[in-house]
Amino acid sequence: MRQTRDFLRSLGLPGADPSDLPSSGKRFPDGAQYRVEIPSVEGPEALAAVLAEADRRGVPVHRVSQGSGGLLLTGGELAAMAAAGAAADVEVSLFARPLAGWDTGAAALAPGSAGLAAQARGTEQLVHVLEDIRRATEAGIRSVLVTDVGVLSVAGRMRTAGELPPELIFKVSVQMGCANPASIRLVEQLGADTYNVPTDLSLAQLAAVRAAVDIPIDLYVEAPDDLGGFVRHFEIAEIVRVAAPVYLKFGLRNAPNIYPSGTHLTATAVALGRERVRRAEIGLELLRRYYPDAVGSGRRPAGLAVPAPPSDAPASPAPPATPPPTPPVAAVEGAPGALS
Repeated sequence: MRQTRDFLRSLGLPGADPSDLPSSGKRFPDGAQYRVEIPSVEGPEALAAVLAEADRRGVPVHRVSQGSGGLLLTGGELAAMAAAGAAADVEVSLFARPLAGWDTGAAALAPGSAGLAAQARGTEQLVHVLEDIRRATEAGIRSVLVTDVGVLSVAGRMRTAGELPPELIFKVSVQMGCANPASIRLVEQLGADTYNVPTDLSLAQLAAVRAAVDIPIDLYVEAPDDLGGFVRHFEIAEIVRVAAPVYLKFGLRNAPNIYPSGTHLTATAVALGRERVRRAEIGLELLRRYYPDAVGSGRRPAGLAVPAPPSDAPASPAPPATPPPTPPVAAVEGAPGALS
């Protein structure tokens, strides 16, 4: 296999998954190694609940993401989420839809064809997804989740051409499925600003991806059941060391899949969002325990206009302040308009 491994190295790719797990010297623009993402924040009420819970628990939230898409939000709801994110200095990333899994075609539902559900089906659906992105940006949203390579390629060109805002972030969803350094680097070259790797990549596999790409890696440290259900909290310290810059993404095992969401599921979405923040508090406690020198991005500004927690909610002590960033070895811009 030597010739093949040597050829990979000649392309600037790892010839093997590094068993020695080298520390990453790459960083976010502010020198941070990690940021926190809370996924499945479905609508303005869920976003308000997540921000309130994060303030109550002292959890720094840098990004929230959403799975139902701007498609299923009213114009007013889109604007409300954009405004709340801007006021809190939190990136709000909305799924770009529709896709084949919600379309009239049957192939996406056939056994062995699950990957088709995340693809844009035909030219009309390609147009619809791009229009969904355009509509979201017109409401003030500046980050979208993309699953289809064609959508990413065209949307990237639209951003370059000025058809979409130049600061728009393309966050690639875990559903795209690329799982090796060569494929993820190709997605980076197409315009991805962050990439959500498969939930089961080992530390060595993460190190290989990090060696090949500069954009931030997004990783579920707790994955929903339909994405594996893995609970990797005790690995967080090594994930940060090896994969930086990395978004620690706190999903939730043993929770209902509420996509597509709506007002009929608001109470459930709010409860799930609050619990994801609690899981993030646990994960960050373990990170401080096992990697006390890890550098995170600063907390959101205090004094935000977010709903107060219920009067019967138990108090939780705030964690120690995040230490100031150390000078980065190799700063990574990561994404247009990245938080810093």
